[in-house]
Amino acid sequence: MAEPQRVKLYGFNNLTKSLSFNIYDICYANTPEQRQEYIEYIDEAYNAERLTQILTNVAEIIGANVLNIAREDYDPQGASVTILIAEEDGESADGTYVSAPASPGPLPETVLGHLDKSHITVHTYPESHPYRGVSTFRADIDVATCGLISPLKALNYLIHSFDSDIVTMDYRVRGFTRDVEGRKHFIDHEINSIQNYLAEDTLARYHTIDVNVFQENIFHTKMLLKDWDVDDYLFGESAEDLSEARKDEIRRQLRREMNEIFSGRNLSPAQDV
Repeated sequence: MAEPQRVKLYGFNNLTKSLSFNIYDICYANTPEQRQEYIEYIDEAYNAERLTQILTNVAEIIGANVLNIAREDYDPQGASVTILIAEEDGESADGTYVSAPASPGPLPETVLGHLDKSHITVHTYPESHPYRGVSTFRADIDVATCGLISPLKALNYLIHSFDSDIVTMDYRVRGFTRDVEGRKHFIDHEINSIQNYLAEDTLARYHTIDVNVFQENIFHTKMLLKDWDVDDYLFGESAEDLSEARKDEIRRQLRREMNEIFSGRNLSPAQDV
């Protein structure tokens, strides 16, 4: 295999790499009591302390140092965490950089590394509908880095850290860095899709769609879970207590909710699948 091309920079690699996630978890909670229990469960499972640990692990994975943490649990529900980060002494001694490898980052059980540059944030949004019985939990995560460290290394860990039915991801490289010859470099690694950085088991579990603007270094990927069991989506009741007709109706409601979030538009009754 050919040795990666090294580029000698004039000054610091100041390319900014931003990764934005929307992660959705869907649930069926039929009664007001069940909906309240679901909100309380989500609020406890993804409170500010747990989210802080997840983001701290993200910092370690991408190779940065934590400078400051601000977090808050909200009333009646929801939480936010912001971590300021800075890069390790990551620029090579001779002032060169090598493009980032297009390999999947670690899964939750193999967290490693350091972190430090720019910021990582997460905000949660639990919500429910009083009539349709469908509740959703959304987590918005942003990882912005500068220099050699790449937020793409945290992709698989983040997807596995949440119960993700739908995932939408945006990745953008902004600005430029300059080499010693004065030539501008607007990106420092090869990429044609966010999917390049997803593990095989992740890709196998989801339907995926890309919308990319290559000339602007903007990459967008949407993912929808392929296979799921309605019993895993019931909160406060069991599928064993429901008739087949009722389970089919709940399954249609859940599928409709997922398809609307995935497509980003409301569907007519005729478009139910």
